[in-house]
Amino acid sequence: MNETLTRTLSGAVYIAILVVCSLFSPSFITLFGVFLAIATIEFSRLTDLNRWTSLGISAFFYLLLAVITPASTLIALGFCLFVFGVLLWWLFSDKRQAPIPGYGILIGYIAIPISAIIWIPNTTGIFKPLTLLGVFILIWANDTFAFLFGKGFGKHKLFERISPKKTVEGFIGGWVMSLAFSIPVAIWLTKEPVLHWLIIATIASFFGTIGDLIESKFKRSAGVKDSGNIMPGHGGILDRLDSIIFVAPFVFLFYQIVTYVS
Repeated sequence: MNETLTRTLSGAVYIAILVVCSLFSPSFITLFGVFLAIATIEFSRLTDLNRWTSLGISAFFYLLLAVITPASTLIALGFCLFVFGVLLWWLFSDKRQAPIPGYGILIGYIAIPISAIIWIPNTTGIFKPLTLLGVFILIWANDTFAFLFGKGFGKHKLFERISPKKTVEGFIGGWVMSLAFSIPVAIWLTKEPVLHWLIIATIASFFGTIGDLIESKFKRSAGVKDSGNIMPGHGGILDRLDSIIFVAPFVFLFYQIVTYVS
C-alpha cells in the first residue's frame, strides 16, 4: 500500500478512536490507560528500563492520580514540572543520557502528564470532553501547518541538531494557524472565552514543539527513528502523544489559574 495512504488511514483510525472514546468518561479513562501502558513500554525500550517495573509504576500513578486530592495534584504537577525543566536543560546540552534516574523521568515525563490529560475535561467538576478535543485540534493544527509552512517556506532551521526538518518558518506558521483555529474552537466547540483559547493555542504550539523535540532526543539517544510501530506510517503511541504530554500539565494549570481568579 502507498505509504501516504497508509499514513492517512492509520491517522484517521487513531483520530476516530480518540474522538469517540473521549466523548464518554469510562471509555475515555480506559483509552488513555491503554495509551499510557503502550507509551510506557515504548519509553522503557528507548531508555533500557525494565518493562514490567515500568508498567507497574505507570499503572500505580495512573490509578492514584485518577482519585487524587487537590493538594496532591499540586505536588504531582510540581514534580512533573521539575522533570520538564531538567529535560529542557538536557535538550540544549550535549549530554546523551538524561541526568536523572530513568524511573524518575518515567513518572514525571510519562505517568503524570498522561494522567493530566484525563484531568483537563474535569477541571470544573463537570465532565467536558470537548475541552480536551479542542486542545487536540490545536495541537493537530499546529503540527500540520508547521509541516506545510516548513516544507513550503522553511529556510532557517529551528533545532537542526535534534530535528533537521523543523524550521523557524514552520514553527511560526503552525503557531499562527493554531491561533486561527482557536477562535472557532472557542466560539462553536467549547463556548468559552476566545482569549482563553488564544492562550491555550500558544501553550499548544510552544510546549507541543518542545515535547516533540525532547522525544526526538530520546529517540536519537536510543538510535531509533520511531518509538514503536503500532501505528503504520506514524510509529508508536509515544510519537503521537509527544506534544500533548508536554502541553497537558500547562493547560491544566491554566484552567486552575482561571478558576482561582474568576
